[in-house]
Amino acid sequence: MTQRTLAGILAVPLLIGLWVTAALVPLPYVTYQPGLTVDVLGDNDQGEPIIEVAGKRTYADDGQLRMTTVFVSQPKPEGRNNLFELMRDWVSNENAVYPYDSVYSQGETVEQNRQQGAAQMTSSQDAATAVALEELGYDVTEVVVGQVTKGAPADGVLESGDVIVRVAGRAVTTSQDVVEAVTSAPAGQPVPFVVRRDGTRTAVEVTPETVDGKPQVGISVGGRISKKLPVDVTINLNEGIGGPSAGLMFSLGIYDTLTPGSITGGETIAGTGTIDATGAVGPIGGVQQKVVGARDAGAELFLVPPDNCQEALGAPNGDMRLVRADTMHDARVAIEAWVKDPDADLPSCKEASS
Repeated sequence: MTQRTLAGILAVPLLIGLWVTAALVPLPYVTYQPGLTVDVLGDNDQGEPIIEVAGKRTYADDGQLRMTTVFVSQPKPEGRNNLFELMRDWVSNENAVYPYDSVYSQGETVEQNRQQGAAQMTSSQDAATAVALEELGYDVTEVVVGQVTKGAPADGVLESGDVIVRVAGRAVTTSQDVVEAVTSAPAGQPVPFVVRRDGTRTAVEVTPETVDGKPQVGISVGGRISKKLPVDVTINLNEGIGGPSAGLMFSLGIYDTLTPGSITGGETIAGTGTIDATGAVGPIGGVQQKVVGARDAGAELFLVPPDNCQEALGAPNGDMRLVRADTMHDARVAIEAWVKDPDADLPSCKEASS
């Protein structure tokens, strides 16, 4: 027996051991795969309407508004992703691989993750209901100062929790109203704010400073529900679906359910995005997998949060059109324009990413 042959014989069990290890040892990564899609205008597995409204007349829609989900491999110790599984999803143009710590907290269990997702879903449903009612003409939300950046022009002038009533003489109903009023102000000129603080209206002035070419005052703006909602809405979603990313689709579904006619025109429309009480659409995770899930469900239009636009453009969407949705109102207007004319000029993810 030659030395080379002996070395080859000895290498075989070592190689087998390496392959067995690669197949069995879990690695600190998780995988994202396209999940199920759910028509929020339809029924759940128990035959209950997913959007149930009490005390107000409702209207049927022969189209579909589909929320999208992502299948994420479970947290440890239940979740096990070996090298072969990770490589399969890494080379796929429909799946994705992420470091474990970027998705799950240290020591987080399946039950803890489920509870967190359920709490986020409940909060998302409340905001979605409020936004839909605002779109229908109810006054149920208010715009508030979230945080004030230390050392910024608003520091010491505006406070966290201030309700913003007017900016530069304009009535404020959405966070976008604040942004537009500040960015359109003459350079170097103070911008008048009217805020409600501790129940009292206060007039203040803030002079924006230019940051990255745009006037800013140094505040984050959000929304909150200001009063008891006049319509009782229940979301009957199947257990196991959690998180805040269906907020936009719930809001559109609630609006459609309370509105005569059909905003879908009988077509299948899908989308994703969180929503706050001002109607702003926020980013989500796994947008590429959600695009694929919507494509496979037959959707012809997909609504994308603005912060996810660039990532969404990398997904294999087929003939499905990707539309940027900055707010619930923008999404509604885009859907209605598309139903009238499938070739209509709509907000584009390409514009947001350019």
